[in-house]
Amino acid sequence: MRDARQILAESAVIAVVGASRDPGKAAHSVPAQMQRHGWRIVPVNPVADELFGEPVYRSLADIPHPVDLVDVFRPAEDAVAVVREAIAIGAPAVWLQLGIVSPEARRLAEEAGIDYVENRCLVIERAAADLTRRGR
Repeated sequence: MRDARQILAESAVIAVVGASRDPGKAAHSVPAQMQRHGWRIVPVNPVADELFGEPVYRSLADIPHPVDLVDVFRPAEDAVAVVREAIAIGAPAVWLQLGIVSPEARRLAEEAGIDYVENRCLVIERAAADLTRRGR
């Protein structure tokens, strides 16, 4: 299994489940910052149509191309369903943002053989590893 730094270094396309329109929320500022540092952000939100200059999808299953990482900004009780969706679309990794922990989601990811990170922030890990993607 890859660690958090390896996952970020090897990912180019990040699906963000729970991406927010509200600039004051981490679910907006974190993906926006990752996009500024070169990652392609694919927002997943049931009510928005466009975020970060990208089309918004209602679910992971609606995304018409592969994603490298599923980043989760949903309550812990929703994590199991998101991991099931991530497994179904063949995503190689799932990342639960800071403050989100789910032993059941972890178990499902491990059983499916996909990389899993929880209770960590993409932006903090990106900065700590001094990562920037070149080209999208």
